[in-house]
Amino acid sequence: MKKLTLLSLVFFLFILIKPEKNMAAENLQAIIDSLKEGAVLKLENKTYEGNIVINKRLTIIGSNKTVIKGDGTGNVISIKAPHVKLSHLTVTHGSMNRNSSEEYAAIKVYTDNNIVEHIHIRHSFHGIYLSQAHHNKIRYNDIKGLGKGEIAAQGNGLHVYYANDNLLEKNTIEGTRDGMFFEYANNNHSYENNISNTRYGLHYMYSDDNIFKKNIFTMNTGGAAIMNSNHLKLEDNQFIVNYGNQSFGLLLLQANDNYIAHNTFYMNQRGMYIDQATRNIIKGNRVIQNQIGIELWASSNDQTFTLNRISENTIPAVTLGGTGGNNTWSKDGKGNDWGTAFPLTDLNQDGIGDFKVTYHSSLHQLIEDQELTNLFLKSPAIKIYEKINATLTNDEVMFTDPHPLAAEKSSHLPVLLAVIGLLLVVFILLKGRHLLCITFGRNGRKI
Repeated sequence: MKKLTLLSLVFFLFILIKPEKNMAAENLQAIIDSLKEGAVLKLENKTYEGNIVINKRLTIIGSNKTVIKGDGTGNVISIKAPHVKLSHLTVTHGSMNRNSSEEYAAIKVYTDNNIVEHIHIRHSFHGIYLSQAHHNKIRYNDIKGLGKGEIAAQGNGLHVYYANDNLLEKNTIEGTRDGMFFEYANNNHSYENNISNTRYGLHYMYSDDNIFKKNIFTMNTGGAAIMNSNHLKLEDNQFIVNYGNQSFGLLLLQANDNYIAHNTFYMNQRGMYIDQATRNIIKGNRVIQNQIGIELWASSNDQTFTLNRISENTIPAVTLGGTGGNNTWSKDGKGNDWGTAFPLTDLNQDGIGDFKVTYHSSLHQLIEDQELTNLFLKSPAIKIYEKINATLTNDEVMFTDPHPLAAEKSSHLPVLLAVIGLLLVVFILLKGRHLLCITFGRNGRKI
């Protein structure tokens, strides 16, 4: 009896000395409320009950099996104080209510200068939501949505709303509605995120001056949809197998003065789709083995294409919606590499073809009028259709490159693409190929 009393006293004293690290009370909110400003709380390998509100500067660190589970009625974690740090947690069971006046998330951040890292997020409407929150760091998080047939019934992996100057890096997002959604969000930097099996991997609305580098988009309906946004930099990203009827690697819709450089567009339904866009520079990209390399609508003006490799696509580039646009396919005397589809002579060995490249096609009208044409672009019937129309009518000019580049003599790219293709086959075999066919309206019609 004396030993039991002594042990109880020692345990009680231990709790008093180290309350922040060792108190395993059931009410996590009560623990948070009891802590001093700037305290460090280390959670155990157990499940804690949400929903919680953090209203003071704290650091909360979990372990391998630490779970914060919401009650399904709101945000699991609401950060309402600056300089909060969350790390190494699993956060789950936020509200899935689509009709609430507030959009709920596993973690919703309302303040500035916070860090959210190494978090696993499951079963919540939005994953991490930045609401008028600036200068935050969101990194190394793993966010999984419901996927499959539930895409439209859930929110986005990372949702950035009226939030500026945030760093979003090395996050993995799968099976949400949109992977990353920006609305009225400026000067954010997004690096090395990996996004798959969503509607749009990246979705920009009314967001300017953002930088997006070294991200990977695979098996989405759309890789990146840039709408009503200007002065963006998209560099060194990979848009791979974003496929389905009317899918795309990159969409530019009413997007102006953007810099699109050194990206890879591989095996998409359409590598790039450009509509009502102005003064975009598209430079040094690899547009390879897509159904349509570049789909450019005549409503777009002053695009500049230079130093791109546009090869092995079923259709290299097509202009739809009439003629015009004043788009140029070279800059400073340097056009694009069109691969073996357009054999060139380069007698003076300066890397520039001796004659311009002009591409004629009659498919533009068929693609405009018949939505399902995209499903049959690789059919032999399409080639027969082109040949018949070439003899009966004057095909329209899709593009003219006055200074085409001579094809690269050697490149490691085919080997790289073969490796990527093999990895995709393995991925499909392991996880199944559930490709979405969600479309959005363009001027009242599907695209």
